Amino acid sequence: MLLKVTGIFFVALATLGAFLPLLPTTPFVLVAAACFAKSSPKMHKMLLANKIFGPLIYHWQQSRSIPKRAKIIALTSMIIAGAWSCYIMESTALRLLVVVLIAGPFIFLSRLPISNGNTPIAAKD
Repeated sequence: MLLKVTGIFFVALATLGAFLPLLPTTPFVLVAAACFAKSSPKMHKMLLANKIFGPLIYHWQQSRSIPKRAKIIALTSMIIAGAWSCYIMESTALRLLVVVLIAGPFIFLSRLPISNGNTPIAAKD
């Protein structure tokens, strides 16, 4: 039951992340998928069938890769959000903190392989 509730929570965060620039989407979707895989095959299947989140989960589970479009959007939004944050902050220490906090996830994401884009029909069912 706890994994189901946690999965639902992370799906909600992922949905918010699709609209809010500083909140990531992909990590929350992957955590939700992991929770559902262990607690609710029905909800896991529903998440895989989702036209937005399904391909992200499928490619991550199969090859630890992400689609090119998702990678470009994620990296671009990180750069824009980081640049905007640094622009509006007056403190050099806070600007440096923003850069440091963004650097790790940016490097991790930029090093991930790009998926081939082929999602079998079974993953969409």
